[in-house]
Amino acid sequence: MKRHKCRAPARWQYQEHASGTKWIYDSRISVSRTGPEKDTAGRKAFTLVEMLMVLAVIGILAALLLPAISRAKRKAQETECVGHLHQLGIGLHQILAADHAYPSAVAGTESPGSWYSQLAREGLGLKETFKNEGVWHCPAAQWSSKWYNIHSPATPVCYSYNAFGVQVPGNKTNALGLLGHWSPTAFYTRIRESEVTQPSEMMAIGDSFDGTMTLSRLDLTALESIGAILSSHLGRINVLFCDGHTESPGMQFVFQDTTDAALVRWNRDHQPHREFLSQKSPNL
Repeated sequence: MKRHKCRAPARWQYQEHASGTKWIYDSRISVSRTGPEKDTAGRKAFTLVEMLMVLAVIGILAALLLPAISRAKRKAQETECVGHLHQLGIGLHQILAADHAYPSAVAGTESPGSWYSQLAREGLGLKETFKNEGVWHCPAAQWSSKWYNIHSPATPVCYSYNAFGVQVPGNKTNALGLLGHWSPTAFYTRIRESEVTQPSEMMAIGDSFDGTMTLSRLDLTALESIGAILSSHLGRINVLFCDGHTESPGMQFVFQDTTDAALVRWNRDHQPHREFLSQKSPNL
């Protein structure tokens, strides 16, 4: 006898077994116009408390990650800044190779323009300077209206030159850095290469914290009093030395430490010159 299948209600399932066929009631299947669907009534939705807990966990994770992301960003900026100083060091040694002297910090009859203008013109070349303007700018530096420009407002300089050594800024007659030799007729003549007794131990160019063109050994309190931005590199300063290498020493060591190891880095004769530490800058 031929068996005919019939349509069963939606909650009944037709199954075949060895003993025969039978209809089985399945409460998990609901009746709908479009066909059988799973019953979602038993599923538990998020409560408001659970939602707030999830948001709190996300907030905690963000609070933990943001400082690490910030430090990573600062580290990347520090690395880029060091790369810029290396390029300035190449330009500095181009001048040393040609003239056997360091750029004077300010203009003289033999060297028109300040140190950065001389470095751009004679060391890097003006064409390269305007092509790669970023080399004069630390990516972590905050813009300052005190920044100087190289021949164009579009090329700001946020690095400073070690002009006075540990001597107070503004003392032009016996500066211990790379300022130049002062005379009423020639103004400033360049410091000869041979006058820097330990090039690997003397700082030449570094981060500018007060926006000026000279790197001066002022204590950190004095720097802050004139509006210096001291947080560019997480308590460190990037420095190019006269021999072309770079370092990132702590700011306390550079500006506060009075040991010989810290002081001699400022002066071209590689002497500490503590006799000048008690002097006050005429600019403060």
